[in-house]
Amino acid sequence: MNDKINQDSINKALWNACDTFRGTISADTYKDFILTMLFVKYISDVWQDHYEEYLQQYGDEPELIEEMMKSERFVLPKSASFYTLWEHRHEPGNGERIDQALHAIEEANGTKLKDAGKSVFQDISFNTDRLGEEKQKNTILRHLLEDFAKPELNLRPSRVGSLDVIGNGYEYLIKNFAASGGQKAGEFYTPPEVSDLIAELLDPQPGESICDPACGSGSLLMKCGRKVVDKHGSKKYALYGQEAIGSTWSLAKMNMFLHGEDNHKIEWGDTIRNPKLLDKHGTLMLFDIVTANPPFSLDKWGHDEAKNDKFGRFRRGVPPKAKGDYAFILHMIETLKPKSGRMGVVVPHGVLFRGSSEGKIRKQLIEENLLDTVIGLPEKLFYGTGIPAAILIFSRNKADDSIMFIDASREFKAGKNQNLLTGDNIRKIVDTYHAGADVDKYAYVADLDEVRENDYNLNIPRYVDTFEEEEEIDLLAVRAERERLKAQLNELEGEMVKYLEELGYGA
Repeated sequence: MNDKINQDSINKALWNACDTFRGTISADTYKDFILTMLFVKYISDVWQDHYEEYLQQYGDEPELIEEMMKSERFVLPKSASFYTLWEHRHEPGNGERIDQALHAIEEANGTKLKDAGKSVFQDISFNTDRLGEEKQKNTILRHLLEDFAKPELNLRPSRVGSLDVIGNGYEYLIKNFAASGGQKAGEFYTPPEVSDLIAELLDPQPGESICDPACGSGSLLMKCGRKVVDKHGSKKYALYGQEAIGSTWSLAKMNMFLHGEDNHKIEWGDTIRNPKLLDKHGTLMLFDIVTANPPFSLDKWGHDEAKNDKFGRFRRGVPPKAKGDYAFILHMIETLKPKSGRMGVVVPHGVLFRGSSEGKIRKQLIEENLLDTVIGLPEKLFYGTGIPAAILIFSRNKADDSIMFIDASREFKAGKNQNLLTGDNIRKIVDTYHAGADVDKYAYVADLDEVRENDYNLNIPRYVDTFEEEEEIDLLAVRAERERLKAQLNELEGEMVKYLEELGYGA
C-alpha cells in the first residue's frame, strides 16, 4: 500500500479502534490496551519491512537475513509478531497469546524494555476478566486485531517515510484519553501548547541534560528534546525522568521508543519518597534543565519522611502535610546544576501566596535569588481541572535580583470544554520574557525590595495592574440623545394616529 500518508486518517483509525472497548470497560482502562497494541503493530511493521528489504537484496538466504536482522533497533520473535497474532485471531486464547507475545518481546530486547527488573508490560494483561468471560474477551480482542490490520494502520517505514506519524498518533491517543479521563487525566499528560511554552522558555541547548521528575507519559520531556533538534539540528541531549504510577511509566517508555528517543533514562518510583535518579555516589543527579507539571496540591506526598530526608531537600522547610506542591519544587531546585541550571514548573496559584510553612519556603527561595519569573496562565488549560495555573521559572544564574510577572490569563482560544494557548499567545509570552521589560497591563518587573514590601506574596495582581478604567460618561451628550429620541418618538406617534384615522379607527 503506497497511498499518501495522512495523519488525520491514521488518528481516526486509531480512535475508531477504541469502539471495540466502549461500553465494556472505561477509557482509563482500555487506553493501555490500545496504546500497547499500537506499539506491537509498529514494531511488527518495521520488522516486516526490513525483512522484506533484505529478502529482495540477498534472495532466499534465511541464515544471512537472520544475521542481518540482529542489527535492528529491536528484536521481534516470530511468535510475537502482530501478524502471527492476527492469523490466529479466530482461535480461542487471544488474550493469552497476546500476553505471551509481550513477554517474548521483553525477553528478546533485554534492558530496552525493562528497568531494575520492572518490565514495560508488567501492569498490562490482555488475558483479564475485565474484558468479560472467555468467549466475549476472545471476540473483543479479535475485533481489536482486525482494527489494527486495516490499511490505514500500515505503519511500515517504506510507506511512512521520515514522518513521525507513529509518535504523533500515540500523542493523539494520549491527548484524547486525557480529554475524556476526568480527574485522572492530569496524571499522565500535559497539554502540548503548555509543553511548547515551557520548552521555549527554558531554551534547551545541544549537550544539555533535561529531567522531568514527574514525567507522566513523557510528552513535556520530549518537547524539550525536540527543541534542540528543531533549533540546532542536533540530537546531542539526554532525557531523564521518573514516574510513580506503573502503567504511566510504561506509557512513557513506549512513547520514547516510538519517537526514536533512545538516549533516555526513565525510572519508576515515587520521586519524593524514593528518588531514583542518583549518581555513582548515591547523591541526587544534577541537570541543566529540570521541568515538570507535578500533581496539584498532592495529599499524602511523604510529609512524615521529609523531616529526615537524607538528601537535604527540605532544609528550607517542610511543606504542609496535605499539599505537596513545594515538595516537588524543592526536589527540583536541589537537582539543578550550580551554574547552568534552570527550571520550569507548573503550579496552582495557591503556591504564590499561601502562608505558614509554604510562606517561609517561598521567602527563602526568593532571598536566595532563585526565582526568575512568574507567569499566570488562563483557566481550563489542563485536563482534569478547570483552575488556572502558573508557571514558575527558576535559575541558578540570574543577571540581577528582580522577578518578572507576566499575566497571560486573559489571552487564549476558547474551546467547548478546554481552552487553548495559540501560537500567538505563546510567542507573546516568550518575547515578553526575553525582553525583560514592563508591558502595560501584561508584564511587570519587580525588584527584590518591592517583593519584600509585599511580604513575599507573589500573587500576580499585586504587580501587574490589569484594571481597565470605565470610559467617562458625558452626561450632556446623554441628555441631548434622550431629547432627540423623545422627539423621534413623538413624531412616530403622530404618524401612527394619522394611519389609524385613515383606516377608520379615529377618535
